[in-house]
Amino acid sequence: MALEDRQLIRMKKVLIIIGTGLAVIISGLFVYIYSSGPELPADTDKIIDMTIRSALPELIRGETGIAKNGNVNIWYESISHNDSVKGTIILVMGIANDALAWPEYFIKPLLDSGFQVIRYDHRGTGISDWIERWDSNNPYSLGDMANDAIAVLNKLKIEKVHVIGVSLGGMIAQTMAINHPERIMSLASLMSSGYIEDPNLEGISTDLVWELIKLHLKYGLIKTEHNTIKMHISARQLLMGSSQTSLDLKKISAQVLYNIRKRRGYNAKASEQHIAATSLSGSRYSSLKQLHIPTIIIHGKSDPFIPFKHGIKCAQLIPNSDIHLIEGMGHDIPKEFASLILKAIIENIKKVNTPAFSNFTG
Repeated sequence: MALEDRQLIRMKKVLIIIGTGLAVIISGLFVYIYSSGPELPADTDKIIDMTIRSALPELIRGETGIAKNGNVNIWYESISHNDSVKGTIILVMGIANDALAWPEYFIKPLLDSGFQVIRYDHRGTGISDWIERWDSNNPYSLGDMANDAIAVLNKLKIEKVHVIGVSLGGMIAQTMAINHPERIMSLASLMSSGYIEDPNLEGISTDLVWELIKLHLKYGLIKTEHNTIKMHISARQLLMGSSQTSLDLKKISAQVLYNIRKRRGYNAKASEQHIAATSLSGSRYSSLKQLHIPTIIIHGKSDPFIPFKHGIKCAQLIPNSDIHLIEGMGHDIPKEFASLILKAIIENIKKVNTPAFSNFTG
């Protein structure tokens, strides 16, 4: 046999070995990814399939519109029971989440208490503009995202509001209070941070981030309505941490399906952009010390994503702020704790124009 033929045979054997090895590794990776994720209730698939087959409920009932922050369009919904309201509350959702992520059981008691409630889609989510030409070397900031909310208020001709922000939304709410003190009457910052990259505090759980990435690979490689819904349910389950609270699978399934069928679905680039905005904006510690509005900090002690000590740090910095640490609550607003959270927020709102704050709130 010629030397060239022997070398060719050896090369083929090496390639076969390498190919087999890669196949084993890839197969193992797929098995690893597809066997990962939280344990879901036994009837999850049945509920998802039933939701897909059923007529979707209407999830948007208020006045809707588009506000403009420069060249960025921001979708909003304004909801109220009647023309006579005690005041206006604007809700600011977390990372890569749109307005529909606010549960009805959180909004309805605010409406029943006499408030006008505004919710809106962050840039990069829902009906708001998706920033297609976003550049990681020149990202937008939390200040830009705070101005999105201010643009909504301007469009609705609302001068002053109470702001409630969750997670990333809490950081944006803080930024609104810092940059626009004349517009913000009270602040509720839920499961959030004044500086998520604080080297002296435990940061965002990298283990949980990896678990969330695996969920996106597990359910995102083959994009179906069923898989997308299941990915969102699984992510919510992970963010609950060790909490023993429950998820309303029917309502989560309907909300996700509504976004897929009646809106723009979900933007895979939103998380990266929102994380970059958080990193770019840095610490708010010194500015938080200058706030003089009624402020409530609420954080779950079982939060697996943003450790509750970030909430404690915020409360230590903001003058006259109150803090509620909730045993058994993760990185979520579960129905079981909604009334407790809302009671604390409404009590905080009642402090506006009390002697402790009247010199500052106007």
